[in-house]
Formats: sequence, structure tokens, C-alpha cells
Amino acid sequence: MILPIYAYGQPVLKKVAEDITADYPDLQQLIANMWETMYHAHGVGLAAPQIGSSIRLFVVDSVPMMDAGREAEGIKRVFINAHKVEETGAPWSYEEGCLSIPDIRGDVDRPPVLRLRFLDENFVQHEEVFTGLNARVIQHEYDHIDGVLFVERLKPLKKRLVQRRLEAIRKGYADVDYRMKFYSVR
Repeated sequence: MILPIYAYGQPVLKKVAEDITADYPDLQQLIANMWETMYHAHGVGLAAPQIGSSIRLFVVDSVPMMDAGREAEGIKRVFINAHKVEETGAPWSYEEGCLSIPDIRGDVDRPPVLRLRFLDENFVQHEEVFTGLNARVIQHEYDHIDGVLFVERLKPLKKRLVQRRLEAIRKGYADVDYRMKFYSVR
């Protein structure tokens, strides 16, 4: 089932999400709905807070971001109760966007190497190192479960330039081809 994506301004997007247990109600259906919602909105990642659930769960499919012939370097994974172990390397800038903040993009600096401890959809624990675009997509979604939005990581001038557009989104003015749930209705 395709779920509405919570828009900038929704309080759930600013909360630090909670860990869950394997008996979380209807978890497998929630994960399936998240995949369907993400693909419908043409995203490469989606975190549970973006669909209104303040839990430490996100899905990532970075394969579409990879250059032709390098698709195998992408990942398609479920991350539950993720916690950063370490980020290393000189931060590099890359333009990011977000399904919860449509039509706003901006360069964000992030370290290129991420070591992450997490559970998969079967609650098997992993600790892995991710690099490059895979690390970036995971870091972006990880920020969501920590209550951080990519616009908070923009350089000060860019933050000022997008303030009016952010306020318009918060008020319900967004032109997207997927369902959104806004904090303030028009």
C-alpha cells in the first residue's frame, strides 16, 4: 500500500526515533509498504518518520543512482535499529534532495566512509562499512531517524535562500505526484 509521505513541518520528522523489537506489529507489511511508497515517489531511500512512524527503520535502494555498468555497486537493504559506529574521511559535497521536502535540493558535506551497526528485516545483526553514494544515502536516511533534515546541513546562505520555499511546503504548497501529509492545511 502506498502511504502518504509526511512533509516538512510535521513534528514526527524532528523526533529521535525509537528502537523496535522483532515483535513490532505488522513489521513485514510496514516494510513492504515503505518500498512501495518509496518507488512510487521515485526515491532511493525512505525512513519510517517520513511515513509518520517514529521508529528506527529505513529502506535504501541506491542502484538507480549508480552509473551505467556500475549498478552492482548499489545496495537494496532494510535497516532496523541502525546506529553509527564511525564516520571517516574528508567530507565531500553532493547535491541531496528529500521526498519530505520536494523541489528543494542542495549540496551537503558528508564523510565518505560509514561503519554502521544494524538489524536486517529478519532481525539478523550486521556491522558493515559503506562508502561513496551508498554511505551518503544511508547517512541521509539515518539523519531522519535522528530527527535531522538535510536542509539543516546546508551552508548558511543556501539555508536562507530556501526559507520561503520551506515555509510554503510546511503550509501545504507542494507540487508532487505522490500523496503527502502536511502539518498545516491550506
